[in-house]
Amino acid sequence: MTEEFTMQNRRKFVKNILIGVAGISTLSSFDIFDLVNKEKLVKLTILHTNDMHSRIDPFGPNDKKYPNQGGMSRVATLIKQIRNEESNVLLLDAGDIFQGTPYFNLFGGEIELKLMSQMKYDAGTMGNHDFDNGIDGFNNVLHNANFPFLCANYDFDETILKGKTKPYHIIEKQGIKIGIFGIGIELDGLVDSRLYGNTIYNDPIATANKYAKLLKKEHACNAVICLSHLGYEYESETLSDKILAKRTENIDLIIGGHTHTFLDKAVTFLNKAGKPTLVNQAGWAALGLGRVDFYFNQEKKRIDDLNASFRPSKNYAKI
Repeated sequence: MTEEFTMQNRRKFVKNILIGVAGISTLSSFDIFDLVNKEKLVKLTILHTNDMHSRIDPFGPNDKKYPNQGGMSRVATLIKQIRNEESNVLLLDAGDIFQGTPYFNLFGGEIELKLMSQMKYDAGTMGNHDFDNGIDGFNNVLHNANFPFLCANYDFDETILKGKTKPYHIIEKQGIKIGIFGIGIELDGLVDSRLYGNTIYNDPIATANKYAKLLKKEHACNAVICLSHLGYEYESETLSDKILAKRTENIDLIIGGHTHTFLDKAVTFLNKAGKPTLVNQAGWAALGLGRVDFYFNQEKKRIDDLNASFRPSKNYAKI
């Protein structure tokens, strides 16, 4: 009996056993043999926040809705715990870091960025409230961030922020290349024009398609993540993450913000090429930590649907 024949029979045997035990009649999109050999897979754990709104400390004990919950300090504890459990962790933010507590009024965002740097964020994007002290105010505290702000569809060339943000960023974890870019919301009508000055707003869908293709095709990224501050969904046809997912290609995950949406788990949408794009959002005020786990096989191809989840905030409130 040859080694090749033995391996083929082993694979067939394992498949039959798993199908019989699980009582399923069809295989998933990934090779089920990989499930039996998880040690051969590379796991990427993507943690994310959005709309933290300067919530450094938890809500007070007498808060009617979130007593003793939320806060960057508690999220930091959870992030540290997960990093001790997982080898390849990304930590990302989808905007609106500023505004909401006296910390911002007193320190203008300095404390928030220092804390995020201590928490070792890998990247973030700007939300509309991150313009609340104007682009000059944002620039004054930006040096406290030791992670990049990714703003692909905001053109800051005629402002003080020229060259101080990036459209995209590439990170490598255990041989896996992850491309990340940021998409911001339309500022006109939402933010006082005096606060964003000569910032030029470019079309989010065209910009997302441009950079997603660049990252996936030219830079050969194994996963592409969009940090979006468009909002999860609206009753109107206003551009949202759901629409962005359906009208773009080459994006594996959209991490959203702006609408303060608590999702029980990441939601899958088919993109314009008929392939799945995950969308997730983690509420607001650091009440929860979003989490999506991707697995990659030996060819560095992402294995779909193995594990994509959101960890609800209330489960972490007592940490």
